Amino acid sequence: MAGYLSRHLHQKIMTIKGNIHSIESCGTVDGPGIRFVIFMQGCPMRCQYCHNPDSWTTNANKLMTVDEIMQKYDGVKEFVQSGGITVTGGEPLLQINFVTELFKAAKSKNIHTALDTSGITFNPQNTETIDELLKYTDLVLLDIKHINNEEHKKLTGCSNQNILKFAQYLSEKGIPMWIRHVVVKDITLNKEYLTELGKFIKTLKTVKALDVLPYHDMAIPKYEALNINYPLKNTPPTTKQQAIWARDVIINTMKKESNL
Repeated sequence: MAGYLSRHLHQKIMTIKGNIHSIESCGTVDGPGIRFVIFMQGCPMRCQYCHNPDSWTTNANKLMTVDEIMQKYDGVKEFVQSGGITVTGGEPLLQINFVTELFKAAKSKNIHTALDTSGITFNPQNTETIDELLKYTDLVLLDIKHINNEEHKKLTGCSNQNILKFAQYLSEKGIPMWIRHVVVKDITLNKEYLTELGKFIKTLKTVKALDVLPYHDMAIPKYEALNINYPLKNTPPTTKQQAIWARDVIINTMKKESNL
């Protein structure tokens, strides 16, 4: 019986395919250590500062099985053993069944797994599929685009309500999180919003790191090549000093909340 189940699982892994945007063999910013990073194709959000607009469409790009990806990992594993595998996007939760099978395969080899997501697809009324994925997920890199719901809609085209609920759900489940937040002049580089974000993050029990990332405009050539309007073409890149200031506002707010 055990042999049959093992063969059945392998057949399932062999047949399910992921729609892959690209793969980075030695990523250094997508989780702890040096990472093997899989960028999934497809995203429901339209973030104004997105640097991968070519990842938005769900049309088939490069279809790969879990075995094919693990073979690519094996080819570079000596370089990424200190890190692990990160799945990002696009939005990886659009292909949650594939990511679950990939993480199962990774954990069977004791490989650290990280999920880089906005949480946009989270449905608090139906958590069965996300619960299955989280069984094999060591770390979630959660991108909170904007703490204010109306501003989030302007920035991404989507509400942030289920995103914030997803953060709370991860906290309740005891899943380690890194919070990521991009600061953009006149959008998120705002003391009121940063303070609100700090108060929210303080309510989460499993946050292990906070990445405050400066907005950059290096994706403009991609938008031009795809004939897509770049909405922030008149917005200057955020400086390192501004990003440090923003992070300080968030951290100091969290400290104040601790003292209340």
